[in-house]
Amino acid sequence: MPMRPPQILISDRLEFMKLAFAAFFALSAAAMAAEPGQDPERQPAIIKARVDVVNILATVRDRRGGYVTDLSKDDFSVTEDKVPQEIDFFSFESGENAQPLTIALLIDTSGSVKDKLLFEKQAAMEFFRTTIRSDKDLASIVQFDSDINLVQDFTSDLEILASSLNTVRAGGATKLYDAIYLGTEELLRHQIGRRVMVVLSDGRDTNSDVSQHEAIRTAQLRDVLIFGVGVKSPGSSPDFGVLKDFARSTGGEFYQSKIDLQRLRAAFRKINDEIKNQYSIGYISKNTRRDGSFRSIQIKVKKRGLKVSHRKGYFAPQPIQGGS
Repeated sequence: MPMRPPQILISDRLEFMKLAFAAFFALSAAAMAAEPGQDPERQPAIIKARVDVVNILATVRDRRGGYVTDLSKDDFSVTEDKVPQEIDFFSFESGENAQPLTIALLIDTSGSVKDKLLFEKQAAMEFFRTTIRSDKDLASIVQFDSDINLVQDFTSDLEILASSLNTVRAGGATKLYDAIYLGTEELLRHQIGRRVMVVLSDGRDTNSDVSQHEAIRTAQLRDVLIFGVGVKSPGSSPDFGVLKDFARSTGGEFYQSKIDLQRLRAAFRKINDEIKNQYSIGYISKNTRRDGSFRSIQIKVKKRGLKVSHRKGYFAPQPIQGGS
């Protein structure tokens, strides 16, 4: 498998892509997130132990669209498949005390958007500088076209992120679904705290091995919040509806930036605002079945005139192998 530092080239076949990322993480996970001497293979077991707690990130706005930031646990109600749930964990994720934030930035470098790369890189770096808290938050960069490249592994170093963004170059076809799947399953799932994916694309997938449904399901399963930023070139035929589906399904938002740098900057500012005005709501489901089924969630605010945004559901834990 050819390697081009600082990028890791992933082959066109999905199974080979999975193996390539798995090999990479076997080498880097201990340095990234584990204490010296800790076996990185233990990390998935930690995640498995926490799946019974359902964690939801939500934002609340008033009639004018302003964020409401002074609510308490008692102001919310949660139902799962129409069954009321007890809120066990609650916090407002703002300021230095907010949970760690892990961002995977996915940049579409296919031919249909290649003339917008300079704008995208400029706006993305401004976003990193206003969002990433030193020594607490992490960001990574993935570019995708006919291949999927890990341009920069997780870091909080803004200068490294800026240098890595400058290496991004345009390519050919578009593996949008594969990029979201791998960004979720092989990058974000290994991280703690709030998992966020920002996807800059025209939404047109031309060459993926996984389906849109599978990519969405994986993001929901791993509690990944997806923000879509729609970019297009003159004469191209974008499919922003796809990006909207990813955002709606995971509790994120979609922003259409068109072809203007200022619109791109505005889209990133809105994402930054969303991230810094989140309520974290956690509960232990009253449904104890481990059947892997999808369960719908509805969060309401008891005060009138307020709108809540959150992901619409989650997938229940799978049965424990060898157990009940």
